[in-house]
Parts: sequence; structure tokens; C-alpha cells
Amino acid sequence: MDYVNIQERGGDVIISGLDFFDFTTLDCGQAFRWVKLDDENFTGIAHGRRVNLRLQNGELILQNTTMAEYENIWRDYFDFGRSYTTLREALDNCDTMKKALAFSTGLRLMRQCPWETLISFILSQNSNIPRIKKMIEALCQNFGEKLACGGYAFPTPAVLAEADLAVIRSGYRAPYIQDAARRTAAGEFDLHETATTDELRAALLKVHGVGPKVADCVLLFGYGKLECFPLDVWIKRVVAKLYPNGLPTELQEYAGIAQQFLFHYARSNPAEF
Repeated sequence: MDYVNIQERGGDVIISGLDFFDFTTLDCGQAFRWVKLDDENFTGIAHGRRVNLRLQNGELILQNTTMAEYENIWRDYFDFGRSYTTLREALDNCDTMKKALAFSTGLRLMRQCPWETLISFILSQNSNIPRIKKMIEALCQNFGEKLACGGYAFPTPAVLAEADLAVIRSGYRAPYIQDAARRTAAGEFDLHETATTDELRAALLKVHGVGPKVADCVLLFGYGKLECFPLDVWIKRVVAKLYPNGLPTELQEYAGIAQQFLFHYARSNPAEF
């Protein structure tokens, strides 16, 4: 079921009736290939397609796309099949969670390509968002296929398994990327998502340089495993302060989405933690 109104108009897809969405979603540390053009426009590439997004008069306009592309890519990518009104009611269980929800009224959990998510979060280690974006863009420009719609696709496992990664200046992360590429090219990961969460986590943890936090990021942002709750330095502070005995039952169904709201709030309001 869609919780939005959709129509195709003049080469664009127009979405109205969104129950919570803004560009916070694109720039809060869960995806790294989105570029802000101005306050109303972003552009980005996912699943080998570029799309320009425009927020105007309560509508989200996906420019240069089709209804078929929306159904095949962007609907799930932006989680438009989920009611965030219902979700937010389920998460609204404590004062800090209320603050986090109010602080990020337009935040959604994005569903990305598992392979791209794995490499992105390997590169994210001990780095900041601008540098992560720079490394990923260099990776795509040097090793990805040039797209007719502009820009470059994310490089394939087979290409990265044999690539000289010195050009992207990823430092100690380079051998981790190549180990991930070789394992993925060899079929150790089920990119079609038929494996269980535990099976996927076990496979991810075999990759050099992938620990529990990166593995859970891949499971959450790439495979949509909402029970996963990545623990970085910010979330560890939040959990220590608010949930020393573990997440309450009412948060567990949407634990991964709760994590993203709490992460963005804590990072933006460090004095509280």
C-alpha cells in the first residue's frame, strides 16, 4: 500500500500527500551520493539511475523519471510504501525520542543497494560525511560505468576486486574494499536477500575491516533489517543515558529507524549527550 498520491506529468513523477519527508533524509549519514543544489533541489544516483528531486508547494517532484522507474526503484528506496504517521506514533515513547522525532519531521529510512552500502560504510570508518562523499565520488568516477543520464554508476564487485584504489586516497580501507569485492564477486553474499539476518551478519563479519557497527549499517540501510541497531559513538552515548537496560519493547519493531532519528538528533545536539 502506498501512503502517497502519485501522478506522472511531463517526464516527471509528482508525489503529494507525503506523511513526512524532507531533504534531511538525503544528508544525515545514511547515504552519500546526494548533492544539494539549493534549498529546494537535490540530485543523486542510485541503482544506476540519476534523479533530480525538487520540493515545492508540498509536492516532491522526481524529475527525469517515469512511473515504471518510480515503482521499480524510488518507491522502496525512499520507503514510500510505509506510513510514517503510524511509525512515529509507535516510536513516541520517551521525552528524548519525542524530541528526536520533532527535530527531524522529514526523516525516512532509505533502502539502498546492499553492495554499495557495504563499500560506503567501509569507507565511512573514522571519517566525516564530506570526506566519505569525496572518496565515493572518486571511486565511481574512476571505476564506475558512465551513465547516459549523467554521472557514474557505482562500480561492480568484479571491477573493484582488481582495481588499484590508490587514486581514491582511501588509505588503510583499500584492502578492506578489495576483500569485500572479492567475496561479493565470489557469491559469498546473497544480494537477493533470501538469507536470514544472522546468516548475512556472519558473512559480513568475515570481511576484513567489517565489525558489528558496519555490518549492522549494511543490514539496516541495504537489506532493510529493521531489527538492526548500529552502535556508533553517538548511539552508544544515547543508549547509555536513556536505555541502559536495552531498548524498550515498543521500540524494537522499528529499532533501526529509531536509531536513525536518535543518531541525527544526538549528532546535531551534542550538549545533551
